[in-house]
Amino acid sequence: MAVPILIDCDPGHDDAIAIMLALASPEVELRAVTAVSGNAPLHHTVANAIRVLDHAGRPDIPVAAGADRPLVQDPFTPGDVHGPTGLDGPDLPPPSREPAAAHAIDLIAEQVEASPEPLVLVPTGPLTNIALFAARYPDVAARVGRVVLMGGAAGFGNVTPNAEFNIWADPDAARRTFTSGLDVTMVGLDVTHRALIEPSHCERLLRAGRAGKLTADLVSYYGRSHTGWAGSPIHDAVAVAQVIDPGLLTLTECHVDVDCGPVGRGRTICDLNGTTGLPANARVATDIVPGFGDWLSDRIARLD
Repeated sequence: MAVPILIDCDPGHDDAIAIMLALASPEVELRAVTAVSGNAPLHHTVANAIRVLDHAGRPDIPVAAGADRPLVQDPFTPGDVHGPTGLDGPDLPPPSREPAAAHAIDLIAEQVEASPEPLVLVPTGPLTNIALFAARYPDVAARVGRVVLMGGAAGFGNVTPNAEFNIWADPDAARRTFTSGLDVTMVGLDVTHRALIEPSHCERLLRAGRAGKLTADLVSYYGRSHTGWAGSPIHDAVAVAQVIDPGLLTLTECHVDVDCGPVGRGRTICDLNGTTGLPANARVATDIVPGFGDWLSDRIARLD
């Protein structure tokens, strides 16, 4: 039976590929997509989510807009990795529909309550929507199967020396998520930096239909920020992949805290060796099997 999932995202090139991976995989059923401000302002990220679903021919999947700023800190200006729209590069038409009238956290609650099986939340952007949902709907949040998030790292970052973007963008929401009692799996830079789509994969995807061509176009633009790499790390797709095939990643149970102070803000403190004696509150990905790019491109090639 397919695992029901909801992707909460800030598309973003790798978020878009994560959505297509979910649609290409019979092991999961994508029930809804919610958007948060992150890689681009909210009006762009929600439009981008709809544009990707349009391209995949899935107007049946609801999309809702969520938080347009972090919980506590001032709004930030997104970087230029994804371009001003968050999805620069591919020639996608404007979205065919408006998002749902409901706020993202209300749609999440609705989907969790409506699902006969525990729904898995897969956040691939800042965790603002997830923290708000858990605070607003604690009884419903208790019914969530798991939260498999892309974010953080054990010991390094890509925005500051210690902070990964999704956590840095709203560390207060991240801390609330890790301390919420939800079953959290963290897929961080430790493994996603090894989840590369290489030029050879893109050459194959260009011949594999509309979804394959879109993926190759996305990677072509995204790769501008990875000069000198063997390929482009498709961070967000790894979180979806963990739900599809748990054997792809090695997970370690440990205590995770998030630095919300002025110096190390956004750092995920992963007690992998149990030195603090604090109880585990998450599973942290520490390794990934070789050949992720082959696995991912094989999956995307299944879509039209």
